[in-house]
Parts: sequence; structure tokens; C-alpha cells
Amino acid sequence: MTDDAPAPAPRRRGRPSRKAAADGPDTRTRILRAARTEFAERGYDKTSVRGIGKAAGVDAALVHHYFGTKDEVFAAAVELTFEPALVLPAVVGGPPEALGERLARFFLSVWEDPGTRTPLLAILRSAVTHEAAANVLRDFVLRRLLERIAAELDVPDPTLRAELAASQMLGIAMLRYVVRAEPLASAEPEEIVAMVAPTLQRYLGEA
Repeated sequence: MTDDAPAPAPRRRGRPSRKAAADGPDTRTRILRAARTEFAERGYDKTSVRGIGKAAGVDAALVHHYFGTKDEVFAAAVELTFEPALVLPAVVGGPPEALGERLARFFLSVWEDPGTRTPLLAILRSAVTHEAAANVLRDFVLRRLLERIAAELDVPDPTLRAELAASQMLGIAMLRYVVRAEPLASAEPEEIVAMVAPTLQRYLGEA
């Protein structure tokens, strides 16, 4: 480079280059998938924004640009696992008297899938040991999923009902997939659905 050559314009922290911006959706998805893997393998405490960026092949500033803080990346990873935009119509749409069954079946289907079970285990374990992770999980499961289901059905006390439903499902997840308590750990999913659905129906489906 000669002395007369113009110096490259400095990049602002947190802003992607033009090429990265052009590749935005692919880059964002790659970061998100890398984040989910990092949280699953390292846990919440040992995962860093820098590490997520390295795993995704991008600068940490780009992670901050798309997601902000580590908590926000974690929240996005939770959303990627549950995909609420697909869940809500599938759960709410249908006969109201079968809501509990649809919700229980969806919940177990997500946990039974090896592709989503690993990040979910990381999320659940992180929530038990780290308050920030617990806040993210609580906000997502309650505010963005269960409360919206209850609100769609126009039942009284939707927050309390959502919390009761969450306690039922997260308790099953903890005992079946983390503690692996028997006979729950070996029970067939449909057997669990049949036993749990009436309780979820009572929480969310009855005015």
C-alpha cells in the first residue's frame, strides 16, 4: 500500500461488514446454531459470546450485532428449539377439550427427538444453576408460550394457570430426562400423555 492510498474505513463495533450484511440470514442462523451447540456442550456459565462467534466462524462483534448480550443469544437458542410460531397454532387450533392432550404430546415429542433433547437438557441444567438462564427459560416458557395459549382460550388467571402447567411439564422433564427416575424414564410417551393430559386440560382449558 502506498502512502497516497486511502486507508480502509474503520468498522464500528457491533456492525457487520457489507458482505456479512448481505449474507445476514445465513450468518444469523449459523450463529444461532453455533450458540445452541455451545450452550449444550459447555453449559451457560462456560459459554461466551467470543466462543459462539469462533464456533460460527464470525467475529464476536457480529454476534452482538444480531443478538446483543449472552442472555439474548440464550433466549434465541431457546426459541429456535421450541419454535413458538409453529407451536401455538398447532396446540391452540383444534377442539378445546383436547388442548391438554395436544400440549402434552407436543412437549414430549420435542424431548423425545434427539436433535432437540440435547440443547433442552443444557437449557434445563443451566436454568437450575444460573439465575440469568432461569429468567430466560421462565420468560419464554411462561410469557411466550403457555400464557399466550391460555390467553387464546380466554381463561381467568392465565399467569397462574401457565405456571402450574409449566411446573407439571418441567417436573416431568427433570425426572425423566435429567434424573432418569424409574419407571418414568422408561415409560412410553403415549402412556405419559394419557396420564398428564387431563391435568394440563384442567389448568389451561377450564374456565
